[in-house]
Amino acid sequence: MLTQESLSKIDRELTKYPADRRQAAVMSALRIAQTEKGWLSKETIAYVAEYLGIPAIAALEVASFYNMYELEPMGKYKITVCTNISCMLRDSDEIVDHLEKRLGIGFNETTADGKFTLKEGECMGCCGGAPLMHINNSEMHEYLTPEKVDEILEELK
Repeated sequence: MLTQESLSKIDRELTKYPADRRQAAVMSALRIAQTEKGWLSKETIAYVAEYLGIPAIAALEVASFYNMYELEPMGKYKITVCTNISCMLRDSDEIVDHLEKRLGIGFNETTADGKFTLKEGECMGCCGGAPLMHINNSEMHEYLTPEKVDEILEELK
């Protein structure tokens, strides 16, 4: 169900933990699977659990708890905007409004072309750079303005 390349990456993660503690690699293994698949279906989660030798429910609990895991298909670019207090005080609502108008979608929606999904995010730990957003859980953009958001969207096209 996963490519040999992904399984090799999981195997590398497993070397970081004692052999009898394979469950410790579940977060990394789920991240690797999601990177390959784009999201985590119940089948993919069960496959990862089986590969690690842990109960499927243990992997599902992790995948459903953390907001970096997607349990349904996402757009090519998942844009997660922080809307917690520090970002809100620095006009994250203006950034959200701008993204909604520009993309024609709201939170938890994907553009018709499948390119963008807009998500609301919890604190990303960089309050000094508020307002901010992540692209695909890996690329952070701080000190956002509507103009800067437009530049970022253009780069993604």
